[in-house]
Amino acid sequence: MSDPLRLVDESEQAELRRWRGGTWHEPVLATLTGHRFSGPDWLFERKLDGVRVIAGCDGDRPVLWSRNRKRVDAAYPEVVDALVAQGADRFVIDGEMVAFEGDRTSFARLQKRIHLTDPAAARRTGVAVFYYVFDLIAFGGVDLTGLPLRTRKRLLRECFEFTDPLRFSAHRVGNGEEFFREACRRGWEGLIAKRADRPYRGGRSRDWLKFKCVTDQEFVIGGFTDPKGSRAGFGALLVGYYREGRLRYAGKVGTGYDERTLRDLRAELDGLARDTSPFADEVPEPGAHWVSPELVAQVGFTEWTEDGRLRHPRFSGLRNDKRPEDVIRES
Repeated sequence: MSDPLRLVDESEQAELRRWRGGTWHEPVLATLTGHRFSGPDWLFERKLDGVRVIAGCDGDRPVLWSRNRKRVDAAYPEVVDALVAQGADRFVIDGEMVAFEGDRTSFARLQKRIHLTDPAAARRTGVAVFYYVFDLIAFGGVDLTGLPLRTRKRLLRECFEFTDPLRFSAHRVGNGEEFFREACRRGWEGLIAKRADRPYRGGRSRDWLKFKCVTDQEFVIGGFTDPKGSRAGFGALLVGYYREGRLRYAGKVGTGYDERTLRDLRAELDGLARDTSPFADEVPEPGAHWVSPELVAQVGFTEWTEDGRLRHPRFSGLRNDKRPEDVIRES
């Protein structure tokens, strides 16, 4: 498209700025809420079970960044190729990288790609990935963050051709409660509700809200127990979250591992061994092995118990896109 900014209303022109350059922008982070609602000023999008990726190009080859600003383009070379094929030389976009298990996005399946640093090895996994793009931060040397979301979404559709592995993240306007019930019936993670009239501002925000159908979040690994019987690696991970700068114990996670994960993760844990517990609370696990709290795990569970422990937790995979000290209890 020769002039995508023609879609910007005259009243919005004052919000445009010259892009300062670079391929990175701090992403907006949604806030969890238990309140479901509808409203004409909100857009509702499917919550995907993947990893956040900021993609940018500043006159050279496109670069992919995790939400904590780590280069991840080597893990998703086909997405980089697809962005090159767009022909745009200056842009920054925001989206979610996913893999599918059947018709559902699967963070566990994406694990085979997340940590790879060799593009050839990433392709050899046989795991197809798709980049769902939901926001346009900059384009053609113009900073678009001051524009309302609804305008940025229109520009995004005009500026890019969405063919696999690039996909436009569709949305609905208004009826969030009905869409949420549909999302849960279809086995989705949930929805993201976004204020349609707000600019793009990085960091945690209540302009973007999470409606979850399932309960899961990140936890910091602080230790593990020994395996029993014929099991390899370890028995369970001991996990927690930060509150007021202290690592609080949330429970042990003993399911969700295959044989390879048990062995590979044990090797990582042994490299982080320490003599004392990193948790502020007493952990009722005699003989536990302690590790420096540097690894972050994604864990699904049914609910929090009254004493602040996880009920029926299940390991989904490791995350490399979030700092341990940023992991808090979502509520």
